[in-house]
Amino acid sequence: MSGVVTGDAVVLGLQPARLPSRALALFLDLVVVWTAYLLVMFGLTLATASLDEAAQMAVDIAGFVLVLVGAPIAVETLSHGRSLGKLACGLRVVRDDGGPIRFRHALVRGAMGVVEILMTFGVVACVASLVSARGRRLGDVFAGTLVVRERVPAARNAFVPPPPPWLVGRFTELDLSAVPDGLWLEIRQYLTRMGQLDPAVGRRIAERLADELVARTGTPPPAGVPAAAFLAGVVGERQARDARRAFSPSAPVAQPGAEGVAGVAGVGIAGAGGAPRDGGDSGGGVPSAPAGPPAAEAPRSTGFAPPA
Repeated sequence: MSGVVTGDAVVLGLQPARLPSRALALFLDLVVVWTAYLLVMFGLTLATASLDEAAQMAVDIAGFVLVLVGAPIAVETLSHGRSLGKLACGLRVVRDDGGPIRFRHALVRGAMGVVEILMTFGVVACVASLVSARGRRLGDVFAGTLVVRERVPAARNAFVPPPPPWLVGRFTELDLSAVPDGLWLEIRQYLTRMGQLDPAVGRRIAERLADELVARTGTPPPAGVPAAAFLAGVVGERQARDARRAFSPSAPVAQPGAEGVAGVAGVGIAGAGGAPRDGGDSGGGVPSAPAGPPAAEAPRSTGFAPPA
Protein backbone atom coordinates (compact mmCIF):
# COMPACT_ATOMS: atom_id res chain seq x y z
CA MET A 1 0.00 0.00 0.00
CA SER A 2 1.46 3.30 -1.05
CA GLY A 3 2.32 6.13 1.23
CA VAL A 4 2.97 8.86 -1.30
CA VAL A 5 1.69 12.27 -0.24
CA THR A 6 0.17 14.65 -2.76
CA GLY A 7 0.60 18.40 -2.87
CA ASP A 8 -2.47 18.75 -0.66
CA ALA A 9 -0.76 16.54 1.94
CA VAL A 10 -3.27 13.78 1.21
CA VAL A 11 -1.83 10.33 1.75
CA LEU A 12 -2.79 7.89 -1.01
CA GLY A 13 -3.41 4.45 0.39
CA LEU A 14 -3.62 4.88 4.17
CA GLN A 15 -1.68 2.34 6.19
CA PRO A 16 -2.02 2.82 9.96
CA ALA A 17 1.23 2.93 11.88
CA ARG A 18 1.95 0.11 14.31
CA LEU A 19 2.39 0.61 18.03
CA PRO A 20 6.20 0.04 18.13
CA SER A 21 6.89 2.73 15.53
CA ARG A 22 4.47 5.13 17.22
CA ALA A 23 6.06 4.46 20.61
CA LEU A 24 9.53 5.15 19.21
CA ALA A 25 8.35 8.38 17.59
CA LEU A 26 6.70 9.44 20.86
CA PHE A 27 9.87 8.65 22.81
CA LEU A 28 11.95 10.80 20.48
CA ASP A 29 9.42 13.64 20.73
CA LEU A 30 9.42 13.45 24.54
CA VAL A 31 13.21 13.54 24.67
CA VAL A 32 13.26 16.68 22.53
CA VAL A 33 10.37 18.37 24.36
CA TRP A 34 11.63 17.60 27.87
CA THR A 35 15.14 18.74 26.97
CA ALA A 36 13.76 22.02 25.67
CA TYR A 37 11.51 22.34 28.74
CA LEU A 38 14.37 21.85 31.20
CA LEU A 39 16.55 24.36 29.37
CA VAL A 40 13.75 26.93 29.24
CA MET A 41 12.85 26.44 32.90
CA PHE A 42 16.48 26.71 33.94
CA GLY A 43 16.74 30.03 32.16
CA LEU A 44 13.44 31.25 33.60
CA THR A 45 14.47 30.24 37.11
CA LEU A 46 17.62 32.32 36.85
CA ALA A 47 15.72 35.23 35.37
CA THR A 48 12.93 35.21 37.98
CA ALA A 49 14.99 34.48 41.07
CA SER A 50 14.12 37.87 42.53
CA LEU A 51 10.35 37.36 42.17
CA ASP A 52 8.10 36.16 44.93
CA GLU A 53 6.82 32.60 45.19
CA ALA A 54 3.46 33.28 43.51
CA ALA A 55 5.11 34.87 40.48
CA GLN A 56 7.55 32.01 40.15
CA MET A 57 4.66 29.53 40.29
CA ALA A 58 2.87 31.41 37.49
CA VAL A 59 6.02 31.35 35.39
CA ASP A 60 6.40 27.60 35.97
CA ILE A 61 2.83 26.94 34.87
CA ALA A 62 3.23 29.14 31.81
CA GLY A 63 6.45 27.35 30.87
CA PHE A 64 4.77 23.95 31.24
CA VAL A 65 1.80 24.92 29.07
CA LEU A 66 3.82 26.68 26.39
CA VAL A 67 6.65 24.14 26.02
CA LEU A 68 5.13 20.76 26.86
CA VAL A 69 1.68 21.42 25.39
CA GLY A 70 1.87 24.38 23.04
CA ALA A 71 5.07 23.49 21.24
CA PRO A 72 3.93 20.02 20.04
CA ILE A 73 0.62 21.52 18.89
CA ALA A 74 2.41 24.23 16.93
CA VAL A 75 4.83 21.75 15.35
CA GLU A 76 2.08 19.36 14.23
CA THR A 77 0.03 22.24 12.83
CA LEU A 78 2.85 23.83 10.86
CA SER A 79 4.25 20.52 9.58
CA HIS A 80 0.82 19.04 8.72
CA GLY A 81 1.16 16.22 11.23
CA ARG A 82 4.88 15.48 11.31
CA SER A 83 6.72 16.04 14.56
CA LEU A 84 10.46 15.39 14.81
CA GLY A 85 9.89 11.85 16.11
CA LYS A 86 7.32 11.05 13.43
CA LEU A 87 9.58 12.49 10.76
CA ALA A 88 12.41 10.24 11.91
CA CYS A 89 10.17 7.17 11.94
CA GLY A 90 8.39 7.94 8.66
CA LEU A 91 4.98 8.65 10.22
CA ARG A 92 2.39 11.37 9.75
CA VAL A 93 -0.86 12.40 11.41
CA VAL A 94 -3.73 12.77 8.93
CA ARG A 95 -7.49 13.11 9.08
CA ASP A 96 -9.69 10.04 8.84
CA ASP A 97 -10.27 10.79 5.15
CA GLY A 98 -6.54 11.13 4.48
CA GLY A 99 -6.44 14.92 4.35
CA PRO A 100 -3.99 17.16 6.23
CA ILE A 101 -4.73 18.06 9.83
CA ARG A 102 -5.50 21.60 10.94
CA PHE A 103 -4.97 23.51 14.16
CA ARG A 104 -8.11 22.15 15.79
CA HIS A 105 -7.01 18.56 15.20
CA ALA A 106 -3.58 19.23 16.68
CA LEU A 107 -5.18 21.12 19.59
CA VAL A 108 -7.45 18.21 20.53
CA ARG A 109 -4.61 15.70 20.22
CA GLY A 110 -2.31 17.88 22.32
CA ALA A 111 -4.91 18.50 25.03
CA MET A 112 -5.73 14.81 25.30
CA GLY A 113 -2.03 14.00 25.25
CA VAL A 114 -1.59 15.79 28.58
CA VAL A 115 -3.80 13.15 30.20
CA GLU A 116 -2.86 10.18 28.00
CA ILE A 117 0.87 10.68 27.89
CA LEU A 118 2.22 13.21 30.37
CA MET A 119 0.06 12.44 33.42
CA THR A 120 -0.07 8.64 32.98
CA PHE A 121 3.38 8.15 31.42
CA GLY A 122 1.78 6.90 28.19
CA VAL A 123 -0.11 4.00 29.76
CA VAL A 124 -3.55 5.23 28.67
CA ALA A 125 -2.34 5.96 25.14
CA CYS A 126 -0.73 2.52 24.87
CA VAL A 127 -3.86 0.70 26.05
CA ALA A 128 -6.11 2.73 23.73
CA SER A 129 -3.83 2.00 20.75
CA LEU A 130 -3.88 -1.72 21.48
CA VAL A 131 -7.67 -1.78 21.74
CA SER A 132 -8.29 0.32 18.62
CA ALA A 133 -8.48 -1.52 15.31
CA ARG A 134 -6.39 1.18 13.61
CA GLY A 135 -4.07 1.87 16.54
CA ARG A 136 -5.64 5.20 17.52
CA ARG A 137 -5.25 6.71 20.96
CA LEU A 138 -8.01 8.75 22.60
CA GLY A 139 -6.67 11.99 21.16
CA ASP A 140 -6.98 10.56 17.66
CA VAL A 141 -10.52 9.34 18.32
CA PHE A 142 -11.75 12.74 19.57
CA ALA A 143 -9.85 14.69 16.91
CA GLY A 144 -10.84 12.41 14.04
CA THR A 145 -7.24 11.70 13.08
CA LEU A 146 -5.02 8.73 12.33
CA VAL A 147 -1.27 8.14 12.43
CA VAL A 148 -0.15 6.49 9.19
CA ARG A 149 3.07 5.26 7.70
CA GLU A 150 4.41 7.80 5.25
CA ARG A 151 7.45 5.95 3.93
CA VAL A 152 6.04 2.74 2.50
CA PRO A 153 7.93 0.91 -0.27
CA ALA A 154 5.98 1.62 -3.42
CA ALA A 155 5.31 -1.23 -5.80
CA ARG A 156 7.33 -0.59 -8.94
CA ASN A 157 4.96 -2.66 -11.06
CA ALA A 158 1.76 -1.21 -9.62
CA PHE A 159 -1.06 -1.66 -12.12
CA VAL A 160 -2.25 1.57 -13.69
CA PRO A 161 -5.76 1.14 -15.09
CA PRO A 162 -5.96 1.73 -18.86
CA PRO A 163 -7.82 4.77 -20.19
CA PRO A 164 -11.38 4.38 -21.43
CA PRO A 165 -11.45 3.03 -25.02
CA TRP A 166 -13.12 6.17 -26.32
CA LEU A 167 -10.13 8.24 -25.12
CA VAL A 168 -7.40 6.14 -26.72
CA GLY A 169 -5.57 8.25 -29.32
CA ARG A 170 -7.22 11.51 -28.29
CA PHE A 171 -4.02 13.00 -26.86
CA THR A 172 -1.47 12.17 -29.57
CA GLU A 173 -0.79 15.87 -30.22
CA LEU A 174 -0.47 16.80 -26.54
CA ASP A 175 2.86 18.38 -25.54
CA LEU A 176 4.03 16.56 -22.40
CA SER A 177 7.58 17.93 -22.29
CA ALA A 178 6.82 20.44 -19.51
CA VAL A 179 5.20 17.94 -17.13
CA PRO A 180 7.63 17.26 -14.22
CA ASP A 181 8.37 13.78 -12.92
CA GLY A 182 6.85 14.61 -9.54
CA LEU A 183 3.47 15.30 -11.12
CA TRP A 184 3.64 12.06 -13.13
CA LEU A 185 4.34 10.18 -9.89
CA GLU A 186 1.36 11.75 -8.15
CA ILE A 187 -0.93 10.92 -11.08
CA ARG A 188 0.28 7.32 -11.23
CA GLN A 189 -0.16 6.87 -7.49
CA TYR A 190 -3.65 8.33 -7.68
CA LEU A 191 -4.68 6.06 -10.56
CA THR A 192 -3.38 2.95 -8.81
CA ARG A 193 -5.09 3.82 -5.50
CA MET A 194 -8.19 5.76 -6.51
CA GLY A 195 -10.43 2.79 -5.74
CA GLN A 196 -9.27 2.85 -2.11
CA LEU A 197 -10.00 6.55 -1.54
CA ASP A 198 -13.16 8.16 -0.30
CA PRO A 199 -15.11 9.19 -3.44
CA ALA A 200 -15.24 12.87 -2.49
CA VAL A 201 -11.55 12.97 -1.60
CA GLY A 202 -10.62 11.08 -4.78
CA ARG A 203 -12.64 13.49 -6.91
CA ARG A 204 -10.91 16.51 -5.36
CA ILE A 205 -7.47 14.98 -5.91
CA ALA A 206 -8.28 14.10 -9.53
CA GLU A 207 -9.52 17.62 -10.24
CA ARG A 208 -6.43 19.19 -8.69
CA LEU A 209 -4.08 16.91 -10.64
CA ALA A 210 -6.01 17.54 -13.86
CA ASP A 211 -5.75 21.31 -13.34
CA GLU A 212 -1.99 21.03 -12.81
CA LEU A 213 -1.66 18.86 -15.93
CA VAL A 214 -3.64 21.34 -18.01
CA ALA A 215 -1.46 24.19 -16.72
CA ARG A 216 1.66 22.29 -17.80
CA THR A 217 0.40 21.20 -21.22
CA GLY A 218 -1.62 24.28 -22.09
CA THR A 219 -4.42 22.15 -23.53
CA PRO A 220 -7.75 21.66 -21.74
CA PRO A 221 -9.36 18.22 -21.65
CA PRO A 222 -12.20 17.37 -24.04
CA ALA A 223 -15.57 18.66 -22.94
CA GLY A 224 -17.45 16.35 -20.62
CA VAL A 225 -14.46 14.12 -19.81
CA PRO A 226 -14.16 13.37 -16.05
CA ALA A 227 -10.89 14.35 -14.40
CA ALA A 228 -9.95 10.74 -13.57
CA ALA A 229 -10.56 9.60 -17.15
CA PHE A 230 -8.54 12.54 -18.47
CA LEU A 231 -5.60 11.58 -16.23
CA ALA A 232 -5.82 7.95 -17.33
CA GLY A 233 -5.91 8.96 -20.98
CA VAL A 234 -2.85 11.22 -20.71
CA VAL A 235 -0.87 8.61 -18.76
CA GLY A 236 -1.80 6.02 -21.38
CA GLU A 237 -0.53 8.32 -24.12
CA ARG A 238 2.75 8.87 -22.26
CA GLN A 239 3.22 5.13 -21.82
CA ALA A 240 2.52 4.59 -25.53
CA ARG A 241 5.16 7.17 -26.45
CA ASP A 242 7.69 5.60 -24.10
CA ALA A 243 7.00 2.19 -25.60
CA ARG A 244 7.48 3.48 -29.15
CA ARG A 245 10.75 5.12 -28.18
CA ALA A 246 11.94 1.98 -26.42
CA PHE A 247 11.16 -0.32 -29.35
CA SER A 248 12.26 2.13 -32.08
CA PRO A 249 15.43 3.70 -30.64
CA SER A 250 16.98 4.32 -34.08
CA ALA A 251 13.97 6.06 -35.57
CA PRO A 252 14.81 9.71 -36.36
CA VAL A 253 12.68 12.36 -34.78
CA ALA A 254 10.95 14.62 -37.30
CA GLN A 255 10.95 18.27 -36.33
CA PRO A 256 7.96 20.41 -37.30
CA GLY A 257 8.65 22.14 -40.60
CA ALA A 258 11.86 20.21 -41.27
CA GLU A 259 12.50 19.07 -44.82
CA GLY A 260 14.26 16.03 -46.12
CA VAL A 261 13.46 13.74 -43.22
CA ALA A 262 14.48 10.21 -44.06
CA GLY A 263 11.71 7.75 -44.63
CA VAL A 264 9.04 10.31 -45.49
CA ALA A 265 7.13 9.55 -48.70
CA GLY A 266 9.62 6.80 -49.56
CA VAL A 267 12.61 9.11 -50.04
CA GLY A 268 15.91 7.21 -49.71
CA ILE A 269 18.67 8.08 -47.28
CA ALA A 270 21.71 9.67 -48.85
CA GLY A 271 24.99 7.79 -48.63
CA ALA A 272 28.37 9.06 -47.49
CA GLY A 273 29.51 12.32 -49.05
CA GLY A 274 25.95 13.36 -49.90
CA ALA A 275 25.67 11.08 -52.94
CA PRO A 276 22.23 9.81 -53.88
CA ARG A 277 21.54 6.13 -53.40
CA ASP A 278 21.21 5.40 -57.12
CA GLY A 279 24.78 6.62 -57.74
CA GLY A 280 23.63 9.22 -60.30
CA ASP A 281 24.37 12.88 -60.42
CA SER A 282 22.41 14.88 -57.91
CA GLY A 283 21.88 17.70 -60.30
CA GLY A 284 23.91 20.06 -58.17
CA GLY A 285 27.38 19.17 -59.44
CA VAL A 286 28.12 16.61 -56.73
CA PRO A 287 30.11 13.68 -58.19
CA SER A 288 28.71 10.20 -57.97
CA ALA A 289 30.10 7.76 -55.42
CA PRO A 290 32.64 5.33 -56.85
CA ALA A 291 31.38 1.95 -57.85
CA GLY A 292 31.97 -0.77 -55.34
CA PRO A 293 30.26 -3.43 -53.34
CA PRO A 294 26.77 -2.35 -52.41
CA ALA A 295 26.68 -0.87 -48.93
CA ALA A 296 24.21 -2.16 -46.39
CA GLU A 297 20.97 -0.33 -46.80
CA ALA A 298 20.28 2.09 -43.98
CA PRO A 299 17.18 1.27 -41.98
CA ARG A 300 14.09 3.04 -43.12
CA SER A 301 12.20 5.22 -40.71
CA THR A 302 8.88 4.05 -39.43
CA GLY A 303 7.46 7.51 -40.02
CA PHE A 304 6.72 7.98 -36.33
CA ALA A 305 7.68 11.39 -35.05
CA PRO A 306 7.28 11.76 -31.27
CA PRO A 307 5.69 15.08 -30.42
CA ALA A 308 8.11 17.73 -29.31
